[in-house]
Amino acid sequence: MFDKILIANRGEIALRIHRACRDMGIKTVAVHSTADHDAMHVRLADESVCIGPPPARDSYLNKAAIIAAATITNADAVHPGYGFLSENADFAQMVEEHGICFIGPTAEHIRMMGDKITAKRAALAAGLPCVPGSDGAVESEEQALAAAEGMGYPVIIKATAGGGGKGMKQARSPDQLRDAFRLARSEAKAAFGNAEVYMEKYLQHPRHIEIQILADNHGAVVHLGERDCSLQRNHQKVLEEAPSPALNADARERIGRIACEAIGRLGYRNAGTIEFLYENGEFYFIEMNTRLQVEHPVTEAITGIDIVREQIRIAAGAPLGYTQADVRFAGHAIECRINAEDPETFAPSPGRIGGFHTPGGLGVRVDSGLYSGYMVPPHYDSMIAKLIAFGNTRNECLMRLRRALGEFVIEGIKTTIPLQNRLVNAPDFVNGDYDIHWLERFMAGEAQ
Repeated sequence: MFDKILIANRGEIALRIHRACRDMGIKTVAVHSTADHDAMHVRLADESVCIGPPPARDSYLNKAAIIAAATITNADAVHPGYGFLSENADFAQMVEEHGICFIGPTAEHIRMMGDKITAKRAALAAGLPCVPGSDGAVESEEQALAAAEGMGYPVIIKATAGGGGKGMKQARSPDQLRDAFRLARSEAKAAFGNAEVYMEKYLQHPRHIEIQILADNHGAVVHLGERDCSLQRNHQKVLEEAPSPALNADARERIGRIACEAIGRLGYRNAGTIEFLYENGEFYFIEMNTRLQVEHPVTEAITGIDIVREQIRIAAGAPLGYTQADVRFAGHAIECRINAEDPETFAPSPGRIGGFHTPGGLGVRVDSGLYSGYMVPPHYDSMIAKLIAFGNTRNECLMRLRRALGEFVIEGIKTTIPLQNRLVNAPDFVNGDYDIHWLERFMAGEAQ
């Protein structure tokens, strides 16, 4: 097992990884920008290293600085968390080349799944069902129009190097497609330095269902069930739950088995998440995230498995030690992402935290690096906390979540707690009757 792990991230996920390490008796190294010198994970880590000024490109995306920090502190391994360099194949390769273990999949698998076209081809070869779409990149308006004619409108254009909704546009007619094609390429170029796009059939009312996978270095693969991530705004997840209220036992067993078989064929290792759109009883692969997910706590709640601990064990060469039959699912869990944003306009709201009180009680978990007096910096993602509720049934979970949201106090800045309160009381959500477009309609007053 490792003696010391460097955590190449910040905020709540850095603190989450630190806690898992402490539970395992592993020392931690926190890296931080000058803006994060007083962050909670920096305060609690055994060692800390400043790696640059506030802009992420000069600190948390600075590969050389992070590897230097791991080298001078004699860290055995690097855990990238999510975001930043977590899915950067070059970084994973550099870490390994310096004799340090990268806690995650191989650079080869990160690279394979990081390009949407390559990922889709790999998924098809591994036996995963995919959304009908273009055969590779679409390089001209004429090619886009021909592809749309073949699959039928509406269609969606996506950046091959994309994520977070950037470089993603839909079209319902040839005229819309011409504009969408140009806009998607321009946005993709600005966001990722790569203007390449591809096209898929646009599903009308799908759910966003993802399967959590664990695979060791000895050929064992298990899934930890599904998460429903359909509540999204601008293709960004807002709330997640497990299990999905849309799946029955047969659909759950089928997609879990298909995902495990595909991961086995790919020879993948460590934690990963396969994401699908689900409509009319059919699953369609959209992408694979080769890292820890923001919403992993809901899976931990219903399985009792510490996913970060399993990541560390697998990276150290340990076998999973259990089979699919040993994985037990119980109860229901829902996670609310709490952002430092205006709940109506979604404008960022950085600033100093005043009064701060987290909810508690049976079945309530809060992952956050906040404390009273902490300054939320303006330089990074606005998510500042995750509230997770667990119950024996979905209704019990919802009741507990409403109570916990009512207890949550974050003063000094605006947060999205009021929005989450509205969502968990909305009749459609209470009934489990929503899809990936529901939140947009809800915000426009077109859904309840």
